[in-house]
Amino acid sequence: MTRDSREQGGLSLPGLMGDFRLLLMLFVSFRLCMLLIYPPVLTDGGERGATAGGDFLTYYQLGALSERGLLPFRDWWSEFPPVPSLLNVTLYQMAGRASYTGFATVYALLMLACEAGTLALVRRIGARLHGAATGMALAWIYALLSTPAVMLWWTFEPLVAFTLLLALAWLLEGRLGRSALAAGIGALVKFTPAVTVAAALRFRPARWSARYAAIALGMFAGVYVLLLVQNSAMTTPSLTAQAGKASYQTIWALLDGNYRTGNFGPIEERLDPANAARAQGNPAVIPGVLRLLAAAAIGLLVFVRTRRMDERGMVAFTAIALLLFFLQAQGWSPQWLTQLVPLLLLCFPTRDGVLALIVLQIVVYAEYPFLWMRTGDSGGVITDALMLPYAALVLARTAVLVAYAVALYRRLRQQAVAL
Repeated sequence: MTRDSREQGGLSLPGLMGDFRLLLMLFVSFRLCMLLIYPPVLTDGGERGATAGGDFLTYYQLGALSERGLLPFRDWWSEFPPVPSLLNVTLYQMAGRASYTGFATVYALLMLACEAGTLALVRRIGARLHGAATGMALAWIYALLSTPAVMLWWTFEPLVAFTLLLALAWLLEGRLGRSALAAGIGALVKFTPAVTVAAALRFRPARWSARYAAIALGMFAGVYVLLLVQNSAMTTPSLTAQAGKASYQTIWALLDGNYRTGNFGPIEERLDPANAARAQGNPAVIPGVLRLLAAAAIGLLVFVRTRRMDERGMVAFTAIALLLFFLQAQGWSPQWLTQLVPLLLLCFPTRDGVLALIVLQIVVYAEYPFLWMRTGDSGGVITDALMLPYAALVLARTAVLVAYAVALYRRLRQQAVAL
């Protein structure tokens, strides 16, 4: 850099790339501009804008039930823990009564805040594990990946990922109470942030981890006790509906001959809890309990045979626990990438690790939305010429996830090396 450029306030490339505030401004402003260019709109022809193809319209319709005095867990059931349903109602009453645009915009802004938090946590955890320079590089890579740019318009999954990473960051830093609270709150959004409880049990002293589990699981159980007392019929499906689904978008679905997505029926069906147990598809060839027992056995093996007990090992253990849960599940949802991408990036901060993430994202989005968007004529069912590419994509995605699990297991079998 010349003297003239320095005198004019110019910055070197390392200075620019090392400025997290600049990265954060670029990250947020890019998504705000997308919101301005592609605003969510609901017309007679359907949904338009950045949120098209996602779940925001379903969230809006669920929130709109409150116009009739119908509230979640009292008058209608949800397949998720209570936080998303309460969020749907609250945002509908705040911004959605006038239009879908207001609801979807506020929802997206909230998810953008979560994604900004996740970006900061990727840098924070990355710097702790691999050094400040690598932590900053990981933040840049995360900001440029497709998943953080897509999922904030489609789903509440950024809130799940943020609570999971926050719980993990505080667990690494030894902040027991804060981490357990974050895990408990995360589990009330979606069950998966509770995997940090398993990490605490494996990597922290028994007395310490027992207290951690008591806080996180006690918070979750306490909320559910209140909900079950209020209306057990409408609360129970939030614990059981997902497991009761027919298989979808997995190798298990290929075995079962199920070629539909895992969506539930029309909104009005949620007024009857009996509909939550109605599987829409063929029964499982391999029962779910056997898949769960197999995953639990593999998880126990990983738990017992883990040798790497440093902080990198803790993050790898969290990632493999999440992967095992997703691989045994009867279904797959593309939004799960929101949780996996930052963890896998932190575990494999290399060129090959980034390339593997790129491949995973391409395979996932080639399946949905690209392939599934072509099922309109068949009522959302994969048929005829689509069956072969669909099966190939499911097998490819599963193979990549299994490869990641194997690589993580090998990392956990290594002794930690002093830096």
